[in-house]
Amino acid sequence: IPETSNPGSSFPLEGALDLDVGINGIQAYSIAPENEYFSVSFGSRSEGDRYVELVLGKPLDREEQAEVSFILTAVDGGSPPRSGTTQIHIVVLDVNDNAPVFTQERYIGKVLENAREGSVVLTVVATDRDIGSNGNISYQFSQVSSQSNSAFSIDPRNGEIKLTKPLDFEMAEKHEISVRATDGGGLSAICKVLVEVLDVNDNAPELVVSSFSSPIPENTLPGTVVALFAVRDRDAGANGKISCALEDLELLFTLRPAYKNYYELVTVSALDREKTAQNHHLILTAVDGGDPVRSGTTQIKIEVTDANDNTPVFTKEIYKVRLLENLPEGSLAFQVKATDSDEGTNAEITYS
Repeated sequence: IPETSNPGSSFPLEGALDLDVGINGIQAYSIAPENEYFSVSFGSRSEGDRYVELVLGKPLDREEQAEVSFILTAVDGGSPPRSGTTQIHIVVLDVNDNAPVFTQERYIGKVLENAREGSVVLTVVATDRDIGSNGNISYQFSQVSSQSNSAFSIDPRNGEIKLTKPLDFEMAEKHEISVRATDGGGLSAICKVLVEVLDVNDNAPELVVSSFSSPIPENTLPGTVVALFAVRDRDAGANGKISCALEDLELLFTLRPAYKNYYELVTVSALDREKTAQNHHLILTAVDGGDPVRSGTTQIKIEVTDANDNTPVFTKEIYKVRLLENLPEGSLAFQVKATDSDEGTNAEITYS
């Protein structure tokens, strides 16, 4: 009997046979044990045309009770009465009256961004209380964001979600997917899947110079900002936590945090072009806190220009010269010489 049969539906049975007639023939039917689903109806439609029917009193539900069994008894009117029995076994036929149900409304999976193609992210599971083809479930994506469209695939038979290409945490930290489970009768259910991408240290820190002053005069005061630069790392957490260092063998410059991820390169002592190099080659290094550690470097060349901070110096403090008294006018009497450590016009010397 289909589980969709309406209450009041009747199902004819073959009646019992009794060789006696009249009052000694069959007078009544009953079922035992009594149940809430079926009762027996016995009567005559026309003279000599008797019927026996089972009458459905309550809707059937195969998922609640798939089978119903009871004993049908026929009783005659003799004295003493005689009876006969037969067993009635009713199988409730399934109809597709149950949609698939997911074990969770929302599934959350986590996957490393360097997980290989084919890696299993998670498995969605739906059940269906129907049987046969009505309970066979297939899975497919219902809605996938454009950025996730080609990154995942789902096995239509077991609901296993796999990667079809590597993910990139820096491009998208989360992917939202809707999965539909459909049974053989066309009923379906939808669940949400959230895939969280876990960061790995696959990006090296970057140093970006935003302002730079070069050349600088040698009389630049200590504490003067020579360059401003930003450090950044596309990774997250410890993988994106950066520390900076400066390589300066002459110890003339230092790094000073400015704000957020900005640093200033400043002078720490007076410069002297005549004592130190005219050009300073500095190496800036940024190191992250990942495992393994990644680093980035950049080089800065600072040119120091001359300032007129040196006076001319004679080769001698006192020149002693002997002259003949009869030297003609205009003769070379003697020559003095001075030098200047500066350069350019600052080193051009005139005598008077």
